[in-house]
Amino acid sequence: MSSPRLGLRLLFATLLFATSAGSAHAFGLSGIGGRVGAADPDGRDGTLAAGVHLEFEDTGTQLHMQPNFIYWKSDGLSDTNPNFDLYYHFASAGRVSPYLGAGAGLHFYGADGPGDPGTDIGLNMFGGLLIPSPGANFFVEGRYVASDRSQAALYGGLTLPLTR
Repeated sequence: MSSPRLGLRLLFATLLFATSAGSAHAFGLSGIGGRVGAADPDGRDGTLAAGVHLEFEDTGTQLHMQPNFIYWKSDGLSDTNPNFDLYYHFASAGRVSPYLGAGAGLHFYGADGPGDPGTDIGLNMFGGLLIPSPGANFFVEGRYVASDRSQAALYGGLTLPLTR
């Protein structure tokens, strides 16, 4: 089985596990959102990056799961990047709050022209500020990915709540 297929199957299995109800403390889907920002991949020029995410939370806690997908392209190299991240916000829901998080991701690199630049596993470390509003939760985030092609990024985004 190819690495991209295995990675997508693992991500899908994790999502199924996260959304299955089995205890009083199950994580439930609470929002969907997107992000856009600037990424600086190692060995490449800085570039625009964009992504989408799902937000899962356990009601009454400040811990969130966030499977997400980020894409960038710079100097003929692209990164298609599914991630699974966890983050903790320090203030209660509905208040402006700093947050910290970590996770893991798969990096499927593509190149213009012949050759396969490969696949990589990365460790995500990030922090930011959540800014709630009545219709959406906004955020600004700094992110560092430790991998064979390390990356630093700064994002802005929003999460639209699915429940009220």
